[in-house]
Amino acid sequence: MLRLSRFLPSASRRGLDLKDALWSGSLTFQQAVSTSAANLDENSSGKKFASYTVFKGKAALSVHPILPSFSKVESGGSRVNRNGSVMLTFFPAVGQRKYDYTKKQLFALSPTEVGSLISLGPAESCEFFHDPSMKSSHEGQVKKSLSITPLGSDSGYFVNITVLNNVEKTTDRLSVPITKGEFAVMRTALSFALPHIMGWDQVLTNHHTTAPPVSKPRVERPHPDSEWEK
Repeated sequence: MLRLSRFLPSASRRGLDLKDALWSGSLTFQQAVSTSAANLDENSSGKKFASYTVFKGKAALSVHPILPSFSKVESGGSRVNRNGSVMLTFFPAVGQRKYDYTKKQLFALSPTEVGSLISLGPAESCEFFHDPSMKSSHEGQVKKSLSITPLGSDSGYFVNITVLNNVEKTTDRLSVPITKGEFAVMRTALSFALPHIMGWDQVLTNHHTTAPPVSKPRVERPHPDSEWEK
């Protein structure tokens, strides 16, 4: 269980993990997307984490980018072998200014889903459906839906997540109201992050004159493991 505080202890910390990043105001979004690490590991010290977090009365929402990973190909170059995403983390309130991180729910947005979110008009809504175990023997055991609906009067949006667990026979619902200003921050940050989670920044930064190897197009959905606890 986490309690919000204005200042963070620094002397006893050996490194930052994702939970630290949620509370730290010293990190910037630029640090998260410019790190050279291909896979963000929550337990590895020395890597940089950043998030934008909105705390409300019944729940909180944190947003952070996850970079793609690359693998070598026979030509000597590299290509994306695991898609990047934007992770939405919801965690419920359990008291005044207290939130239970152990009951968090995750939803990883693909590049196209990010595009749908940042292109929303004031009166528009969108909804996404995920099955983290799709195309496996566990398909259908857990289903997730994310909806973004307008608050009305051009004042912001509700961001809602529903997680149906058919194994444990549970349904979890969390909703976070986002003001117009908070959504403007999210829209700007996600627009900046989009080419990075696609890996385009690395392609353009390390551009060579040789033609890339021809390969089959890849489905851009986030890796299913990203929505499970590590």
